[in-house]
Amino acid sequence: MKANGKVLKYGDNVDTDVIIPARYLNSFDAKELATHAMVDLDPTFVERLNPGDIMVAGKNFGCGSSREHAPLALKTAGVSCVIAKSFARIFYRNSINIGFAILECEEAANDIDEGNEVSIDFDTGVITNVTKNKTYTAQPFPEFLQKMIEVNGLVNYVNAKKEGK
Repeated sequence: MKANGKVLKYGDNVDTDVIIPARYLNSFDAKELATHAMVDLDPTFVERLNPGDIMVAGKNFGCGSSREHAPLALKTAGVSCVIAKSFARIFYRNSINIGFAILECEEAANDIDEGNEVSIDFDTGVITNVTKNKTYTAQPFPEFLQKMIEVNGLVNYVNAKKEGK
């Protein structure tokens, strides 16, 4: 599995309340939620985001409340992956549960700049900053988690297992 895109970069402690503000949680429609992603931190986020783009952030990305809506809003908006120095554990798990790719890599998070072109090989964990011609290595997900992301989350993964796939 691979991803390629331009980078939108943010700092430390980006919490779920700015990823998807509570005032928009009256909708269960993922497409509606996606239109409000990051609006309080970066009102231009949705306009600037192209499908497949990659977010890069500092430490503790996704801290705050445990709402699954946060990774869902980013994924549905078109973010292919978030690379961060570290993730809040509940955001990390919610991302895996819905099949949203995230990688922890401090070196990449420090060195990649806004607007850089980045490609990711999820099988190996290699992140390539095409703009700077540099590579970084994140811990790749185990094969079963890669499969879970590939099939769009835990529910689909379990259903596929039940069907013997």
